[in-house]
Amino acid sequence: MADVIQLLPDHVANQIAAGEVVQRPASVVKELLENAIDARATEIKLVVKDAGKTLVQVIDNGVGMSVTDARLSFERHATSKIRSAEDLFQLHTKGFRGEALASIAAIAHVEMNTCQEEDEVGTLLRVEGGKVTNEEVVVTPKGTSIAVKNLFFNIPARRNFLKSDTVELRHILDEFHRVVLAHPSIHFMMYNNGNEIFNLPAGNYRQRIVHVMGGKTNEKLVPVEETTEVLKITGFVIKPEYAKKSKSEQFFFVNNRFIKSGYLHHAVMASYEGILKDQMQPGYFLYLDVNPASIDINIHPTKTEIKFDDEHTLYALLKSAVKHSLGQFNVAPILDFDRDPSLDTPYTMQGQRASYPTIEVDANFNPFEDEPKVSSGSKGSSNYMKNHLKSPSWESLYTDVDTSDFSSQQSFSSLEMEPEEVIGSLFESSDESVQQNTQSYQLNKKYIVTHIKSGMVIIDQQRAHQRVLYEHYLQLITGGHAASQQLLFPLDIAYTVNERAILEVLQERLVASGFILEFMDEVLRITGVPLEVTEREVYMIIQQLISDFENDLPESGYSQTDMLVKSMAKSLAIKTGQQLTNDEQEGLVHKLFACEEPTMSPFQKTTFIQLTIADIDKKFN
Repeated sequence: MADVIQLLPDHVANQIAAGEVVQRPASVVKELLENAIDARATEIKLVVKDAGKTLVQVIDNGVGMSVTDARLSFERHATSKIRSAEDLFQLHTKGFRGEALASIAAIAHVEMNTCQEEDEVGTLLRVEGGKVTNEEVVVTPKGTSIAVKNLFFNIPARRNFLKSDTVELRHILDEFHRVVLAHPSIHFMMYNNGNEIFNLPAGNYRQRIVHVMGGKTNEKLVPVEETTEVLKITGFVIKPEYAKKSKSEQFFFVNNRFIKSGYLHHAVMASYEGILKDQMQPGYFLYLDVNPASIDINIHPTKTEIKFDDEHTLYALLKSAVKHSLGQFNVAPILDFDRDPSLDTPYTMQGQRASYPTIEVDANFNPFEDEPKVSSGSKGSSNYMKNHLKSPSWESLYTDVDTSDFSSQQSFSSLEMEPEEVIGSLFESSDESVQQNTQSYQLNKKYIVTHIKSGMVIIDQQRAHQRVLYEHYLQLITGGHAASQQLLFPLDIAYTVNERAILEVLQERLVASGFILEFMDEVLRITGVPLEVTEREVYMIIQQLISDFENDLPESGYSQTDMLVKSMAKSLAIKTGQQLTNDEQEGLVHKLFACEEPTMSPFQKTTFIQLTIADIDKKFN
């Protein structure tokens, strides 16, 4: 039998390696920015065209490269960061495996201009599909400029899998945020299609967070700081009242490298226990400094996951530090009692003894006398009687009342009396006694039970209402019949750059559903809402929209409308645990069975089950 195993050609092996490192234009942005940081640059500029599909260019003022280094930088496993295997556990740089530029050059057109400070001229290299096509001596500023054009030009299948420009730009912004937040001492700039998106001057961590996330973020931050022999923690957490449903403001940095860690995230969530609303996510920007020998960052191709030697200790320290900060700045509830200053002793009365009140009783006082006699012995009562008991007898109070209106022909039965309304009861009556004579009743504040000819129906109130709202808003948006109600005072909602990109795409459909909105400086101003939406529900709807569209934004208009309607239905639907009146129960039942698809919720979950008399009879056999 002939041999079947053979070595892959270099260009095929490079394309396979590129698939691990370069998944989309955002991957190129990450690798190039990290290389610029490793080059000790103090100013880095990112230029993007068509969401990185046409051009991704990074320009820095770092140390630059010689001619030989420039050529070797495009070879696989060529790096200046490590010399031996032991160096893998003493890393202080971003890139170290020597695969980034080789992988990018294998699937794009790359042009590099680089020059060292001591050199008068620099080097120009052009690489296409992993092959050097041009090498020149050029005059170029100190540092390095790398332009990546026509990404995936030789792998059209991979290019077809790319999303719309809006989605790809959001991924680029995510990677840009992760890099710039970890390095506030570097001046970063970003341009998209010729427009300046970010201009972030060098500063400290707090200034960088505010510049990236918006000026409204400054009042939300609570500082966190803890130093031990094992771990140093610095950074900020966001106050619980500003928590969101999305995870857009959650950042962990270990040795100035962004990472994802569900284990450490759980430690932060445990710190917020009891002070967060359901389904809300805390925001945090936490920087952890650990010994490089105690971590392994070479376990994932994108280097966003890290293996810790002692995760349990880090978990305990992080949880303690965050909880301490929340309590220290009076964010979390603590064992303290509010003191009412009005109960304090006045300053002028301090040190004086209390005077006891005296009680004097007039034994001769008769309340039934027209002019009560006052004994001479009680001076206090005498003065009071003289001033306050000189009133006429009670009969004189009614001397001017005309009693002719109360004729003998009229009776009190003809008078309309105001009905007595019972507004509450000391003891709540049971659901069975209240609803035993109704057509439906609520079970455990979750299900609505109603009878039909063949048996009974048990309806999930939350899923049923989601179906009703879904079809209602879908009809309004597609039919263009949505009405709006003006708000007395405009409602301003702060947003980040990523959140604005999502809302701008959905703006037309939000207006079609009844919202009246405009984008101001760092805030979304809402002046009108749909008729069925209250003002307090607007923020919840917007946050639900951002949370649902955060991971992926559909490209087609119908899919965007569908997700928008689903988000609104999820936000406004009746929740489990909400008490419904009999009229509300019956109204929901009628609306559900008037829907085109009453059996399933918008999220493909069963809305009701049916039990026939035969099914019930079987239970008694």
